[in-house]
Amino acid sequence: MQRSYTMTAQSNAKSLRHSMTPEERHLWYDFLRGYRPKFYRQRAIGEYIADFVCPHARLVVELDGAQHYDATQLTHDERRTHYLHACGYRVLRLLNHDIKQNFAATCELIRQAVNDVSIEGRINS
Repeated sequence: MQRSYTMTAQSNAKSLRHSMTPEERHLWYDFLRGYRPKFYRQRAIGEYIADFVCPHARLVVELDGAQHYDATQLTHDERRTHYLHACGYRVLRLLNHDIKQNFAATCELIRQAVNDVSIEGRINS
C-alpha cells in the first residue's frame, strides 16, 4: 500500500498537533473532536499538512490568520488547494476571526459543507 504523505510532513503534523493556535484548539475541542463523520487534526496529505480533514466527506478545513493574505502565502495556498483538489478533497478556508466572532455560524457552515459537496472555497463572514 502506497502512503499518501511524505515522512517529513507526517513528522511536522505530529508536532503541530501539540502546538495548535487558540482558534484551532477552540474549533477542535468545542466542535470537531466529537463530530461524526470523524475529523482528524493536522493531517499530512502529500507534502502538505491540513488543519482538519474529514475523509468521509473528502473535506479539508483550513483556518487562516492574517499571514495568509501575504502575496507569497496566497500563492502557496493556491498550490496547496490545487494539490488537495487533485487528491479528491474540497477545501473550506475559514478566517481565525470567524472562529472568534461567529463560532456558531462557522460550525453550521462546516456541517453544511460535510453534507453538501458543492460547498468549498474561502468563506468571509
